[in-house]
Amino acid sequence: MSKKTFNPADWTSIEPQRATAQPIQSIQNPALRGVEEVETITRRIEGAAIDIAPNYADWRDLGFALADAFGESGRQYYHRLSRFYPDYTSAETDKQFDNCLKAHGHGITIKTLFHLAKQAGIEISISKIAKYPNCQNGDLAKVEKSEPVILQNSDKIKNDNSQSSFSEGLGTASLPVFPEDIYSLLPDFLQQITRNAISPEDADLLLLGSLVVLSACMPNVYGIYGGVTVYPNLFLFVSAQASAGKGRLSLCRRLVEPVHRQLRELNKLEYEEYKRQQAEYVANKKNPNAEEPQEPPLRMLFIPANSSATAVFQILNDNQGVGLMFETEGDTLAQTFKSEHGNYSDGFRKAFHHEKISYLRRKDREYVTLDVPKLSALLSGTPRQIQSLIPDAENGLFSRFIFYSMNIRLKWLDVFACNENESLDQQFDRLGDNFFDFYSFLKKEGNIRFSFSHTQQKAFNEYFEKVQQQYWELLGSDYLGSVRRLGLITFRLAMVLTVLRIRDTGKFSHLLVCSEDDFYIVMEMVKVLMQHSAYVFRQLPQAMPAQPTSNNPKMALFEALPAQFDRPQYLAVASRLQIPESTADKQITRFCNAGLLVRHAHGNYEKRGTI
Repeated sequence: MSKKTFNPADWTSIEPQRATAQPIQSIQNPALRGVEEVETITRRIEGAAIDIAPNYADWRDLGFALADAFGESGRQYYHRLSRFYPDYTSAETDKQFDNCLKAHGHGITIKTLFHLAKQAGIEISISKIAKYPNCQNGDLAKVEKSEPVILQNSDKIKNDNSQSSFSEGLGTASLPVFPEDIYSLLPDFLQQITRNAISPEDADLLLLGSLVVLSACMPNVYGIYGGVTVYPNLFLFVSAQASAGKGRLSLCRRLVEPVHRQLRELNKLEYEEYKRQQAEYVANKKNPNAEEPQEPPLRMLFIPANSSATAVFQILNDNQGVGLMFETEGDTLAQTFKSEHGNYSDGFRKAFHHEKISYLRRKDREYVTLDVPKLSALLSGTPRQIQSLIPDAENGLFSRFIFYSMNIRLKWLDVFACNENESLDQQFDRLGDNFFDFYSFLKKEGNIRFSFSHTQQKAFNEYFEKVQQQYWELLGSDYLGSVRRLGLITFRLAMVLTVLRIRDTGKFSHLLVCSEDDFYIVMEMVKVLMQHSAYVFRQLPQAMPAQPTSNNPKMALFEALPAQFDRPQYLAVASRLQIPESTADKQITRFCNAGLLVRHAHGNYEKRGTI
């Protein structure tokens, strides 16, 4: 970073009007309206992969602007905005920001960031920012429609595999959220849920959580995927630091509480009848023709995460293979996994694909086979808890989960702003009662088969073929399992959406074909989920003592490349990364073949990071 060397004398010679020159017309209020605007612009810059401060003076002023607005908290933004400089180093960026904190920018404000972004061709109009209703009634929270970019903000990823670095890495990244336009296309039931969102991450959280819990309560719904019968069931792990808002997932549980309650009430009646029959049997024990009554099955929807593997399998067996594990503390399940010597994890892996699970009942030493498990799971916890649950990146359980890592937002939410007439608990209880009526209807209608149209199948296959090649090129063969299972997960997400459409249209058929709206929704969702999954994957240790994925030279080269470059530029990047010239040439060709780069005339290249 030779052209970016801090010199205090450079600052003292600046004319005072430098900070206020060329005002930004699109920003109505000269003062920063909040961290949301900076986050929005930062994401747009990351999406474009542009260095907005290519010379030292601009880079210095950018540091002053962030230091003035946020103090020490501005350091993370400084790194995120500096990393697209070809010679970026973390140490030198830290040193520069330290100096910006010590010196004062003589009137330089956060408007400088917007000015530099505009100069670089970044759209800074606030009108481009989407709006989500919060839990109030009419106030709107500004959020950005995010463009999915492969593994953005990679400089935050730590190279060691310690628990502390794992936690820190996931806690500081800026990961994409679902495009705002999908929310207006959702089935009405899901729109009623997500309009309670108070941020883009919260909207994603409520949508994913709802889809997962509902996937456990769609009786008789199936599809054919890869020649095999599959059901809607989904696994989700939401990762966030403490107090980041993942606790709102508990609202989703209320959507299916009536189903659980009905099963428990039925079980209570059956058990009372069993006790009556047992009493009669004991009283007539001398009767040689008397048969001892059988204890009724243990009926429930929610399966406690601290249950033993055998207990979980037994509950699934008693409930015709159906169950939902809902746990807001990932450590609870992780501890159970450790105590079960692998049986639990093996059962989870099989349940995801509805494969047979065999177990031995200890009570009567009966060997039992669960033919078609239909388990859904919603877990949440801190980033460190992922590693407790899934010890390494090659563990087959990893690829079966949807992962969503919540971004940290430095904004205090008005905790008194909710509707005073009806709490969120009451709203979701009411929605749960509505869904129960629909659930009861589905139970009566028999088998329902879901499918994509032929056009959708073609588009689906083309997309995943391309994505598989791109992620294999960047992350290697260990990540292929995740890409392929995300295909199955996409199919299941579409299944849930399509079934919910029956409530909107009132039209029922035993053969359901995915609508174009639902296909668009799930394909946009998977672009984001692919990045969240890849991000978590890179944090996990490798099972073998090989070089960690986060140190992958191919990924390092790809991420260090600017948005547009030529051969001397990529060779300079390769040299800095200690990659031989011949290897760099071959890798650039591979990136082009995989669709990650576009080769233009005269040896110029363009980075195509969106997939």
